[in-house]
Amino acid sequence: MTTQPSKELETFENPMPERDYTIRIDVPEFTCLCPKTGQPDFATFKIEYVADKKCVELKSLKLYMWSFREEGAFHEKVTNDILADLVAATSPRFMRLTGEFNVRGGIYTTVIAEHRNPDWVPPIPVTLP
Repeated sequence: MTTQPSKELETFENPMPERDYTIRIDVPEFTCLCPKTGQPDFATFKIEYVADKKCVELKSLKLYMWSFREEGAFHEKVTNDILADLVAATSPRFMRLTGEFNVRGGIYTTVIAEHRNPDWVPPIPVTLP
């Protein structure tokens, strides 16, 4: 295989740093292992963020998400770890990561973690008549 999983997240310069805009990324094929049983866990991750100076590069994000495939991880921990790594790589104005885990033992789990730069003031939503 020429492509391998990687914990390295690459970035590129935000092409419109003067504007607040939302970037949404869906990762529907996330897998890791249950730390108790070793059985696979499947999830969809939804990333929503307002970039500051950097955006995450998508191929590196794919390889990064792939790197969890053989790791045991509780849903809460892996979601917060991924958010921390994305924030460290991109320093966004705002980021929300939602992990929607498939059923295991008759239970679905959704974990939502957020980061907000303390200097960022979100824009006021426009309500049209």
